[in-house]
Amino acid sequence: MRILAVTQGVYGDRIVDNIRKRGPANWQIEVYNPPRALPSIVDDPEEFLPQAMPQVNLVLLLSESSKVAQLIGGIASLTGAKAIIAPIDDSSWLPPGLAKQLEKELADMGVTSAFPKTFCTLTEDGCGYRGSYVTYDNETIAEFAKHFGRPKVKLTTSTDGATVENFEILRGAPCGSSHHAARQMTGHPADEVKYKAGLASHHYPCLASMQQEALDDGLFDTLMHLSGYVMNDEVQKSLDAPE
Repeated sequence: MRILAVTQGVYGDRIVDNIRKRGPANWQIEVYNPPRALPSIVDDPEEFLPQAMPQVNLVLLLSESSKVAQLIGGIASLTGAKAIIAPIDDSSWLPPGLAKQLEKELADMGVTSAFPKTFCTLTEDGCGYRGSYVTYDNETIAEFAKHFGRPKVKLTTSTDGATVENFEILRGAPCGSSHHAARQMTGHPADEVKYKAGLASHHYPCLASMQQEALDDGLFDTLMHLSGYVMNDEVQKSLDAPE
């Protein structure tokens, strides 16, 4: 798979580093740093993009600005990508209205897009948390999500079930926090891990927003906390699974 990551700073750079470290050896990852001086409303994205860009299958929009998000149609056109993942780890970078606008624009171009909120909710067929989960149908995004997205873990406990002896990451969060949590939680009491794994992933540290917002029916919290809930849910699922 050929991937173009659009990055502006630490948030995107860390994700790229993790994908390069833990992704399949045959993936080719290019990085594009967009201009920082952009107007608030971008009418013609290609006016601010290079004349030629690498040809790729998938674009990861890891920008930290709603201005840069408006370039995604032009980037898709220039790269030939038919799949876009634009994670929402901070709603000020990609507000809901803009995400809907871009989704329609890309669909009109024949490009499938996924807007996981947060990036660590992405699975092979959809993204989002609980009632906010939405599906997509795209083999390229699904292939990426086999390796990075919603953490998938396998815990092995001691004979008496009291201690976690091995914490295996079958699929990790794109930022690398899942592997950090696994190292922290191995050897801990099993009845504590299901509460502390999410906190350990925050200590990576998680770069999702700490701004309160509506995440699901009856759930008003921060995106950083949501990432912790996702990790805790997966740990509980593994603990509940039959040996």
